[in-house]
Amino acid sequence: MPFIFILVIIGVVLLLSITVNKIVFEGKWEWVVYFACFYFPFYTTILSITWQASHLIWLVTLFKFLKEFVVIIAIISFLVYERNIFNYTLRINLTDKVLIIFLCIGILYLFLPLGGASFVDKALYLKNILLLAAFYFFGRNSRMSEHEISLLFKGIMMVTLFSFGVNVFERVLDTHFQSFSGYSEFNSAIYNIEPSGHFNLSWTFETQAGAKRFASFFSDPLELAASSLLAFSTGLVWYLTKKREKANLYILVMIVAAGGIFFSSSRASFAAFFFMLFFIAFIFKLNTLFKISAIIVLCFVIYVLAFANKDFYYFIYDTITFQNASSIGHVVEWLIALDSMLQHPEGIGLAMSGNTSSVTDELRVGGENQYLIFGVQMGFLGMILYILLLFNSIRICLKTFREVDNVMVARVAFVACTVKFGLLLPLFTSNAENFLYVSLISWWMVGYSVKTYNQIKLNPKTSLPVA
Repeated sequence: MPFIFILVIIGVVLLLSITVNKIVFEGKWEWVVYFACFYFPFYTTILSITWQASHLIWLVTLFKFLKEFVVIIAIISFLVYERNIFNYTLRINLTDKVLIIFLCIGILYLFLPLGGASFVDKALYLKNILLLAAFYFFGRNSRMSEHEISLLFKGIMMVTLFSFGVNVFERVLDTHFQSFSGYSEFNSAIYNIEPSGHFNLSWTFETQAGAKRFASFFSDPLELAASSLLAFSTGLVWYLTKKREKANLYILVMIVAAGGIFFSSSRASFAAFFFMLFFIAFIFKLNTLFKISAIIVLCFVIYVLAFANKDFYYFIYDTITFQNASSIGHVVEWLIALDSMLQHPEGIGLAMSGNTSSVTDELRVGGENQYLIFGVQMGFLGMILYILLLFNSIRICLKTFREVDNVMVARVAFVACTVKFGLLLPLFTSNAENFLYVSLISWWMVGYSVKTYNQIKLNPKTSLPVA
């Protein structure tokens, strides 16, 4: 592993130096999104390999807070290089208002004497919400050429292809990549999370039947599956907007993305994948895609009913009827969370639900449903605002896609719209906003789409920048 550790150090230093140079010395604070694209997918793997090779807490901590460091210098760079900062034309729409109110509630709950979490743990949890808002803000204010946006999409496709390569490596060796990266040792030493499951990792890495669920270099199979939705949407929109003779790469990206969902064995993401396909086909009037999706679903149903072995048949049946252990576990967590919300409609405070490192097992209430996680902590109001934020983001991204003339910007709006819709189902069974790569990249795209929508509607005649 020393060789891999050296590669990690070289890669991180190179990525950080390029990013800092662009942000600090060239004023290209938008490069924060490239850092997110190439750092967040490998985040847990970087930390695990670093700990396994060095056992230096300060070095692990340094890599942990690189993301906050880059976000902070990007904000400072925006303030310094934005020459018209005091004359900045600000256009607030409904999506902005909902996010601002949601953010203000989060900040308020940091100081309210609710829950048993310490102030530090509450602040660490609030940091995740602030990251969401920060990337939305970056998207709202980014000025990027078509070439720069294209680089982001190419980065997403590169990550996807590399991820699939690692998945193939895992399948050939029939071993999780995390078994080599020091995943269990890292979690035990840093987060006091002891290994569990048959593969000495965690139960997330296996199905109820004991089959392996692979995660490539992502933190767990659920994050791989969510990221595959982002990759598939990216490949699809490029395929639809390119000449067919130049579209082979994008077909490959879509196949590889679907393969990622298969390797992850995530039932929620598998269902979300088809929901997303039908949504895309219906909303964007892609009749061929609708027919293909319907045929695939029909073939799957016929296979389960007529040809599948009994174990697989009952696995599907028990999943649909919520009778297997995993599904029952989700339902139990939902009921616990709902009970807490009914008893405390105002919420019980930050860092009291969810699966982040700042939420301790002793205090955790629920934690496997992103909607209810916010509801437990910030009450019904917090949950409703989050749901409104999601649906309004989907709505405005769809409008942007339909009305914008620029093909590259339309691709951004398409991916933002479809990914946010596709994630609606996985949000029921996971703390999906904790998947930094897909969460923050998609929120940046939402922000960029909102900015474009404002420009389309207002068509300002002033030369001042419009946010």
